[in-house]
Amino acid sequence: MKRRSLLLLSGAAVLAAGGAILLGTGTPQAPDTGTAPLMFQNLATRLAGAARIEIRQGANTLVVIRRDAGAWVLPDRADYPVRPEKVRELLVGLTELRLTEPRTSDAAMLDRLGLDDPAKPGSTAALLRVLDGSGNAIAELVVGRRRMRTQGNVPESVYVRRPGESQSWLAEGRLPLDADPQLWIDRDIANIARERLLKVEATRPGEAPLTLARAEGPDGQLAVTMPAETPPLEDTSLDEIGRAFEYLTLTEVRKDSGAAGQMLGETRFTLTDNLAITVSGSQDGDLVWLRFAAGGDDEAARLNARWRGWAYQVGAWKVKALLPRLDDLKKAKPPPAAAPPAP
Repeated sequence: MKRRSLLLLSGAAVLAAGGAILLGTGTPQAPDTGTAPLMFQNLATRLAGAARIEIRQGANTLVVIRRDAGAWVLPDRADYPVRPEKVRELLVGLTELRLTEPRTSDAAMLDRLGLDDPAKPGSTAALLRVLDGSGNAIAELVVGRRRMRTQGNVPESVYVRRPGESQSWLAEGRLPLDADPQLWIDRDIANIARERLLKVEATRPGEAPLTLARAEGPDGQLAVTMPAETPPLEDTSLDEIGRAFEYLTLTEVRKDSGAAGQMLGETRFTLTDNLAITVSGSQDGDLVWLRFAAGGDDEAARLNARWRGWAYQVGAWKVKALLPRLDDLKKAKPPPAAAPPAP
């Protein structure tokens, strides 16, 4: 019996080993690239002197990010602050970029990896340069196509080469390059829940004042209280005013130049927690520019720190909510009934 049990156990072990060979161990292990050379040696210490980042893609696209008094700004958007976490992610990615595999050195084949001349019209390659305060390059490289990950535990990789060289490489690491300036700035102006809005007081040159207030209770609706008598109003338009500060984002920004253009009016929003926001608008050609100022406690101070000195463009539907007019709240007249067919 002992000999028979031993044979059975030995057979089971052989079968298990065979199954492991056939089926594998499950998820493949990521390749060990810890010994692959860094593309830029000792870069972290040198990046302390970084003063400018340039991203060029194609003949007409150049994104410049500049360091100003310790903060990164976008000169193309009147030195509007750049999202610091995005710059940090890019610079850290540069310090950790490792050259894992050499690829083609034939200049005629570089376009297949997205590594052709970045200044060529229609090129998908990007030239990334990090410069110091004297304009000297701290790091520069041409970035091509990213290689798709087929397994969850495999790190990101991208094709790269050094400017002036045709030798290309597959590099391991994440380089979040964006050639659209809008993606570098924090486009959020405010995000304040509609439930906090209590009262809206709007004034327009040459028009009667418009006041809206929220009824009591958690489900209170925003309604016009001045003027006392109004034509039928659109509920959706009233709701837009209530949500004026929910997910409010900019489409363009510029430095506040004071009373530029024709003044459109001013609206005061009274909210809970001792917060009040005043919105003023002006028309400059076809463009509407908005300015924001908050009053109250610590929350108002944080908002003013973001808004002070800037004028914003927002979506047209948000302009109507932030600078409301009674005419814009009226229900549309139904179309005239079709004439009956002739007998």
